[in-house]
Amino acid sequence: MKAKINGISLNYRIDGPEDAPWLVFSNSLATDLTMWDAEAAHFAEHYRVLRYDTRGHGGSASSPAPYSLDQLVADAEGLLTELGVRKPVFVGLSLGGMTAMGLALKDPARLRAIAVCAARADAPEGFGKMWDERISIARTKGMGALVESTLVRWFTPDLLAQGPEFLEGVAGMIQSTSVDGYVGCANALAGLAYLPHLGRIKLPALFVAGANDIAAPPAVMQAMSEKVAGSRFVELSPSGHLVNLQQPDKFRETLDSFLGGLTA
Repeated sequence: MKAKINGISLNYRIDGPEDAPWLVFSNSLATDLTMWDAEAAHFAEHYRVLRYDTRGHGGSASSPAPYSLDQLVADAEGLLTELGVRKPVFVGLSLGGMTAMGLALKDPARLRAIAVCAARADAPEGFGKMWDERISIARTKGMGALVESTLVRWFTPDLLAQGPEFLEGVAGMIQSTSVDGYVGCANALAGLAYLPHLGRIKLPALFVAGANDIAAPPAVMQAMSEKVAGSRFVELSPSGHLVNLQQPDKFRETLDSFLGGLTA
């Protein structure tokens, strides 16, 4: 399904009972809403599950780069408003986790809770240069040239050696991401500066890290969690960046436990 939000068409899907509480999933850079297929199937029994493609990803339209995190947060806000989504638990991974933090800082009254997965809240030294290099590859060689290096960053060597079937789908998501969408969101990541403000978040919050994630290391995410009063930190092992795909059972158990605590 499509919704016109902030001048572009955003692709989304809703599953689950109409009268159930809302659970929203936001994708990482260079993926789409299908990265949450297993979670949607699991949680749609008891939740109204909304998944959407970030601007320039999957079935959502792109706009000329650069983008900002404020722009991506506004897209999420606009979609929630358009669809009448009230008090959701907002779950995001990597770029989606940054969107979750941005929403919690900008408009906490809109949300019930957030789950920030495999995401960081700052742009350390060298972060911008790294993204400039990846942007250059995308611009000059296309998204296909980023598939192999991205998979190596996202998953542990042992898992890559096993070659699970889902890797083909992940590679397809990377390759099908629009160059403008990738570049625009990479520009947004380079401006990441939420870390000094995390103490303002008063919502129930879950932080989930992959033990082997080099993009959002566990120590970094635990330090983020410590800034948010009452939040929970969980490390899944072994796991690289896409924790829900490498550790699907542990990930869903972790989210189940967090959601159960909200309703207890």
